Amino acid sequence: MKKYFAELVGTFILVLFGCGTAVVAGDKVGILGIAVAFGFALIGAAYGIGPISGCHINPAVSLGVWSAGRMKIGDLIGYWIGQFVGAILAVSVLSLIVRGGSGYAAGQLGQNGWGPGYLGGYNITSAIVFEFVATLIFVVVILGSTQATAPSRFAGLAIGITLTAIHLVGINITGTSVNPARSFGPALLVGGHAMSQIWLFLVMPSLGGLVAGLLFRLKALEASAEAEVEVKRETVSV
Repeated sequence: MKKYFAELVGTFILVLFGCGTAVVAGDKVGILGIAVAFGFALIGAAYGIGPISGCHINPAVSLGVWSAGRMKIGDLIGYWIGQFVGAILAVSVLSLIVRGGSGYAAGQLGQNGWGPGYLGGYNITSAIVFEFVATLIFVVVILGSTQATAPSRFAGLAIGITLTAIHLVGINITGTSVNPARSFGPALLVGGHAMSQIWLFLVMPSLGGLVAGLLFRLKALEASAEAEVEVKRETVSV
C-alpha cells in the first residue's frame, strides 16, 4: 500500500503544479514556463517518492513497465488506482484555489483537447500521432534510464528534462497529455467537451507506453549482459 500511496502523492504533485501553472500563470509564463513546471514537478516527485515506488505517476508509464516485464499485474492495478485518485484530488484542490481569484475562468483546469477553438486548433490526426509518439519516446527514456546499466542517480533529471521537451512541442497540439491520469482529472471536473475527447488521452498514451515496454521486453532496447559487465568493469576501474 505504501507504493500505491506514493504514486497518489507523486501524481498529485505533478498535476497540481503542472496544470496549476497553466491555469494560474499560463498567460504570464507562456509555453516555456508551463513545460518547465511539469518537468520540474516530475523531477521533485522522482527524488521524493522514487525510492518507494519508482515514481511512475503516469498510468502509461506503469503499463510500459509492466509490458517490459518489470512489474506484476497486481501492482499495475494498484499503481493505476493511486495515480487516478491523485490526479482527481489535485484538480479538485486546484479548482478550489482558482475559484478564489478575480481572474477565474469557468471550465479552465488545464484539460487536454484538440480541434477548432483549442490552442493551436490541430486536428484529431495530429493529436493521435503526437500523443502516441511522444508517450513512446517518454517511456523509452524512462525504461532506458532506469535499467541496470544506467546511472540511476540521474534518471529523475533525464526524465524531467524529457517531459519538459515534450511539453514544448505538444502544448499547442493537445495541451500535452502523455499521461492518462493527468488528462482524466481535469476532464472529469470540467465535463462536457473535455470528457467527450478523453478517450484519446486514455488510449493513445497507453498504446505508446505499451509499445515502448515491448521494445525492452523483446530486447530491442534493453542493454545486453555484455554491456552490463562492461559498465561494471569501468566502474571498478574508476
